[in-house]
Amino acid sequence: MNRDRPSTPAVPATPATTPATPPTPVATRRLRAIAAFPFLLTLVGYLTLLAFWDDRIPDTLATHFSGGDGGRADGYTGRTGFTVISVALLIGLGTGWTVLVRRTALWGAWATAGFAGTLIVLLVRDNLDVVDPARVVSPLANLALGAAVAALCALAGWALTRLVPAGEGPDAPGGEPDAPRLTLGASEVAGWTRATTSRPLTVLAVLALVAVPVGLVLAPWPTALLALLGLVVGVPGLALARVRVTVDRRGVTVRPSFVSRPRVRVPLDEVAGASVRELDTAAVLADYGGWGYRVRAGRTGVVLHSGEALVVRRDSGREFAVTVPDAHTAAALLNTLAERHGKV
Repeated sequence: MNRDRPSTPAVPATPATTPATPPTPVATRRLRAIAAFPFLLTLVGYLTLLAFWDDRIPDTLATHFSGGDGGRADGYTGRTGFTVISVALLIGLGTGWTVLVRRTALWGAWATAGFAGTLIVLLVRDNLDVVDPARVVSPLANLALGAAVAALCALAGWALTRLVPAGEGPDAPGGEPDAPRLTLGASEVAGWTRATTSRPLTVLAVLALVAVPVGLVLAPWPTALLALLGLVVGVPGLALARVRVTVDRRGVTVRPSFVSRPRVRVPLDEVAGASVRELDTAAVLADYGGWGYRVRAGRTGVVLHSGEALVVRRDSGREFAVTVPDAHTAAALLNTLAERHGKV
């Protein structure tokens, strides 16, 4: 961090309030266990029914139905393939919900398990003892029953939310709520800047750019023109792979390290507060939908990796986050500058 100190010596950063308590591992494990339970129950029940119906399930099952022909079958899958796909679907949905679940969305895990499990079981039931799978019909009542079971499961999941108290679990605040401050003298001016890099994005961008000349030379014409799509991935990818984050009297600026544009800036007069948040992989996927420049409802971010993130709350209520080392110092300085500006 750089300071101009015409009259007052530097003073170390001092937090203004006690840091918020991070989520406990026990609460996180409990939340994920509750989210996984309906999928485990559904899977065990489904495998039990398959074993019970073993001699009644045909070698070929009707698995796709026409919506405009009374729900008659128009797609088919072998018994073994259907079993593998249906089991993998339940395991995949269960794994996704278990890893990414948040306390406020626990009901969604239970609803998903109930809906998916009901439809799969009803599909197998409709195929029992069938000689010609083309004659199988899947009525709309199956969807209605699936929705009803999903609603009941959602209520159960919502009721079980109380087992994970508010403020606990992986969605609990992992940083300090607009707390850190950096003490500056009346005539001191300070600035902070750090670079942050995404190695996977760097590799991807370089490979995309290398593919352009290789494709133009080796691929047949006009297919070679498709190689130019590498520029669409490579150029913005390379610009985003290494960015510089700056906090100063203008606010927060994020730009590529090697050029000044494009850039993202949160002006100081729009800053309502800054905090630090620890983003693990689950939080990155759930809150921002992945890595890169992300735009979601209520938040935007430059998320290049998991770890420390500077989170800036705007006057509008929206959040801007950027993953960067030493985010605590950045948040402390930004809060101090905003306070001096009459914003915090």
